[in-house]
Amino acid sequence: MYIVAIGWAYVVLMLALTASSLSRALGVLVFLGILPLLLFAYLAGKLMPRRRSVPVPDEVRHQHDATDTETD
Repeated sequence: MYIVAIGWAYVVLMLALTASSLSRALGVLVFLGILPLLLFAYLAGKLMPRRRSVPVPDEVRHQHDATDTETD
């Protein structure tokens, strides 16, 4: 998902480099680059499902030990 943000930042940087004046380049960076990327990062963080740590019973956690016939 962040590859989209990196690609967008690259495109905006190229647009700013080809701007005719410094003020126009700063405007492009702020209004087409920084603000949309901040919004994207905020929404991406809010919309992604959070991982919950679910306790796993010992039988499931150490399932590979059942095939081990050798004693410890």
